[in-house]
Amino acid sequence: MILAWVISLLLLCSSLIVYLERLTVLRMIEVQTIEHAHERFITAEKSVLECQSNITNLSALTENNCFIQPAGKNQWLISSKEKPTIQVHILVNEKSGAVTRLNWRQAFE
Repeated sequence: MILAWVISLLLLCSSLIVYLERLTVLRMIEVQTIEHAHERFITAEKSVLECQSNITNLSALTENNCFIQPAGKNQWLISSKEKPTIQVHILVNEKSGAVTRLNWRQAFE
């Protein structure tokens, strides 16, 4: 009877160790995924910000990483080409050339 109890206790401990190992691996994957998504989001925001700051002089952009569409009088819609897609709606002041970000959103497919 004691032998069966010891064996069941050992099996329980071994299954607990397997469960903890799987949980640790999943946590490591989760952290790596979050870091990768954060890096891509920052890259998309930088490309949109570059297009936004050079909206009055688009020829100054060496590499166009954005889709730029007119959205009305002095308003533009800028979208990043890479994923995650970030869209910003901006207003350009005709007289001063100042660019104001009206809103932004992350576009989902």
